[in-house]
Amino acid sequence: MSHDQEKSISKKDLWRVFFRSLTLQGSWNFERMQALGFAYSMIPILKKLYRTKEELSAGLKRHLEFFNTAPWMGSFIMGVTSAMEEQNAKDKQFNPDSINAVKAGLMGPLAGIGDTFFWGTFRVIAAAIGASLTAEGSAVGLLFYIMLFNIPHYFVRIGGIMQGYKAGIKILSRASESGLTQKITKGASIVGLMAVGAMTATMVEFTTPLVFEFSDNKIELQGVLDQILPSLLPLLLTLLVFYLLNKKQVKVIYLLVGLILFGVIGKVIGFL
Repeated sequence: MSHDQEKSISKKDLWRVFFRSLTLQGSWNFERMQALGFAYSMIPILKKLYRTKEELSAGLKRHLEFFNTAPWMGSFIMGVTSAMEEQNAKDKQFNPDSINAVKAGLMGPLAGIGDTFFWGTFRVIAAAIGASLTAEGSAVGLLFYIMLFNIPHYFVRIGGIMQGYKAGIKILSRASESGLTQKITKGASIVGLMAVGAMTATMVEFTTPLVFEFSDNKIELQGVLDQILPSLLPLLLTLLVFYLLNKKQVKVIYLLVGLILFGVIGKVIGFL
């Protein structure tokens, strides 16, 4: 068997990733969310492609970075990632940083599609039909709900990893021929940063009710801050946490406890 054949991913390898992908949220955490489940799912691919301890360790570390998407769509990203890992193993000029950049660019849009279609629409329809049948005394109501929701999403999971791998191969082939690798990496990074920025503005709740009185005038601090830059306080809080994590190497548990205490004390003294 040639060296390149040893580093080629088979359909059997992708099936192994699929079965592991069912545990994507099996070890969910608030720091990196689905990262551990993603890394666990990628182990069969990494072991197939990398022979040295250093290469395997680097691959695992890559996939322990922050990751979060709709579970039903995660397998597509795993397929694309498998193709990129395969290219990285064969081509020493390949930039491994592009792997996480593409992951970051895909996870946001696919999360929106998966959550909207499966969780927000398909699950509700399946539950309504199943509940209706159960209310009428039918014993198949629950079974109908389970099958109507799960059979399609398993097809999407299986098809996602297979098609994701094929799509990844095509993208990498075209990129290597036309020199688009850097543009893809840059574009995916921009999309990922946009997603992080949107999450900061919409998911970090931080406002203040402080009011300053000057003679007959009352000035609301939050109103002034919103005029300067909407969501300024959430942005500053996020940057502070990022600084403490990356520059000061503060442990996550200390930051979580500190944020909880800040919220409680801030509410008591009227700052929040």
